[in-house]
Amino acid sequence: MALFQSHRSLSPAEEAFETEILHSEIKRVKILAGLLLGLVVVVLVLAMITRSLVGVENLRFWQLRHALFTLTVALGYELAAFLAFRYFLRRGRPVPMTSRFANALIETSIPTFMVLAFIDLVHPLEALYSPPTYAYFFFIMLSTLRLDYRLSVFTGVVAALEYAGLVLYFQSDMADFQLPVDGPLAPGIVLALPAFHVGKIFMFLVAGGVAGYVARELRKGFLESLNSVEERNRVVEMFGAHVSPEVVDKLLDQKAELESETRHVCVMFLDIRNFTTFSENRTPSEVVQFLNQLFDFMIDCVNNNRGIINKFLGDGFMAVFGAPISDGRDSRNAIQASLDILKALDQWNEGSDFPETRVGIGLHAGDAVTGNVGSSRRKEYTIIGDTVNVASRLEQMNKQFDSELLISETVRRDAENAGMEIRAQEIEPIQVRGRQEAVPVFQLR
Repeated sequence: MALFQSHRSLSPAEEAFETEILHSEIKRVKILAGLLLGLVVVVLVLAMITRSLVGVENLRFWQLRHALFTLTVALGYELAAFLAFRYFLRRGRPVPMTSRFANALIETSIPTFMVLAFIDLVHPLEALYSPPTYAYFFFIMLSTLRLDYRLSVFTGVVAALEYAGLVLYFQSDMADFQLPVDGPLAPGIVLALPAFHVGKIFMFLVAGGVAGYVARELRKGFLESLNSVEERNRVVEMFGAHVSPEVVDKLLDQKAELESETRHVCVMFLDIRNFTTFSENRTPSEVVQFLNQLFDFMIDCVNNNRGIINKFLGDGFMAVFGAPISDGRDSRNAIQASLDILKALDQWNEGSDFPETRVGIGLHAGDAVTGNVGSSRRKEYTIIGDTVNVASRLEQMNKQFDSELLISETVRRDAENAGMEIRAQEIEPIQVRGRQEAVPVFQLR
């Protein structure tokens, strides 16, 4: 079952991002819970220090009941939020946006209730400048971990409105602080001036905007990274795990469209000779080991010459040069890859415990239809056309001429035009079904 199913299908990158949001929310809740727990400890420690300074009879612990109760409820809420996010993560479902806004509203209200709880201990003006009012900034900063600029801006707006509400609520208590007609200002009067509170409200709004910008950039960076990984995985899945990193990077850089099109390509077919006889007397593990050792350096030879393995054919493979990207020297690259394979095979035969192994390679170049073939769940990049049939027929002719590398006239001509010196022996042409004219053939080895 796909994760994060909804009314619209999500791409793998979007699913991964929804998962990242939940992980980030869980991390944010843990940080908030740690801060609240630390605040409980700080309140108790400061209370004990204050009691020792002003006397036990002047500060009773019951006077802290509202503050401690508020912190306890806040901790309980963060625990519930943690369990809720874990639930959505396990179920593979995104948290509804309305619930996320409600969560932001409740959490941002915690400092507001803390300020109200301090009224038992201090004057309302002092409560407005107490540490809980600065806790709004912590909630605004941590809102960036929500990875949604709307929630960060919303957090800043809530902090500003609730602080403005506190100022209005305490106006009657601050009415005693009046500006004198003349003479110096009395202590505390400046702090009661509306301009000071308006400035703080403005700072909350600005902080929310800045946090929103940071959240948007974080979100953008996450999505770009996830989309890049998804695109790379799509390319590797389409062309197989044996595509060279250079080819993958070029496809990603060019953002090549892989829909059906006609391209000029050079197709290689390779077959391991006498494989059936070899495999009859070997265990399955020995057969797999044998193929893996051969394909290991053969795939490298193809990749190093700008080709891709299009499909494996049991004891051989089909490779293509010139699709989905080309450097204009496809036939030359295919011949060089073939020669590299034969050279590497000679070296492998010298040091291998397996019997001497030979291969047959056929190359032909021409126009072919290339593109994605398959269903919406699984697609494969496929080469179709007469060019493929001729290359396969050339590979089979190696048995007839006891050769290892046969190429068509088209391949020879294209390679020479690309600056490659070809020393080949022309042999009898081949007649391919569906073609009126015979195909000239050249033996390179």
